[in-house]
Amino acid sequence: MAALDIDAGRLTARLVLEAPQATDDGQGGADVVFAEQARVWALIEPKTFGEEIKGPGLVSEATHQVTLRARGDLRPGQRLCKDARVFEILALRDLDETGRLMLALCREVTG
Repeated sequence: MAALDIDAGRLTARLVLEAPQATDDGQGGADVVFAEQARVWALIEPKTFGEEIKGPGLVSEATHQVTLRARGDLRPGQRLCKDARVFEILALRDLDETGRLMLALCREVTG
């Protein structure tokens, strides 16, 4: 596959990469909290949006593609945060098989 020519100037969103960590809940169990791993520059692009009625009301879901420089510590289950917005990483792939850029499929978490 040919290398894609992505202009680094398009990576304009400053995001915080967070990883889940288990912490003792004081009752023999564990709570999951997210701890900052790094700050990264990325390009956020909306992908899909859907709404459906669940439980007491209307629930919406938005997915995004997030392009960022490749890192060895990126994993599904981590999340990317931009101010109050939270993007849960669902899947990752090498954008052009060169090891330079990663494409993350993310679900925007609300609430």
